[in-house]
Amino acid sequence: MNSANLKYLTIFCALLSFQANANVSTCFGTTSKGYLENGIKLPSKGNNFESYSTLGNLLGRTYVHSAVHTIIINAFQRLEDEHPDKVFKYAETGFEQGGPFRPHRTHQNGLSVDFMSPINNQKGISVHLPTNPMNKWGYNIEFDEDGKFEEYSIDFEALAAHIVALHKESKKLGYDLWRVIFDPKFQPKLFTTQHADYLRTHVQFSKKASWVRHDEHYHVDFEVPCK
Repeated sequence: MNSANLKYLTIFCALLSFQANANVSTCFGTTSKGYLENGIKLPSKGNNFESYSTLGNLLGRTYVHSAVHTIIINAFQRLEDEHPDKVFKYAETGFEQGGPFRPHRTHQNGLSVDFMSPINNQKGISVHLPTNPMNKWGYNIEFDEDGKFEEYSIDFEALAAHIVALHKESKKLGYDLWRVIFDPKFQPKLFTTQHADYLRTHVQFSKKASWVRHDEHYHVDFEVPCK
């Protein structure tokens, strides 16, 4: 190989290496005090999922760690195969470079993700929870003790299936779920689903009530090594 070809090959390899590194995130610190390098933006929608807000996407509030991005997309694809009649919606995640993410106390290093609770309408059909400025993009919705809000009811089977899918896809990549925050009053309903045994064995739920109620959404912290 002559010197000219060697030069071009070196440049080409360097470009490939740069592109690969650009698509790999690095997290620092903790979910409540940390930051992120090379955050990856979640797609606004897919075959069975969508974002909580077009504005939120435009404002850069839907970035995650690259590993978390892969886990989330793979989990949605798994659910599309296993539960083709169900639809899902993700919510707030974090900024491209992490850091403070008001009004959340966490979501700082790319490993925290909110998902809107999957719901059924009065006909039992899986639909997206309405999220708009009037209800603070869904975060202001309150479900009653039976998991109902207006004509909607929480689909606990779909919610449990999603958590299981997230855990399985995390393990496939060598990671895990650190914890899931969901209203403690509703957690028993997850353990009446077909996924109860799996959840008991593999998933850690926060037992304490959070500073805000987690009924219209559930918060997932992923366990990925950070610096």
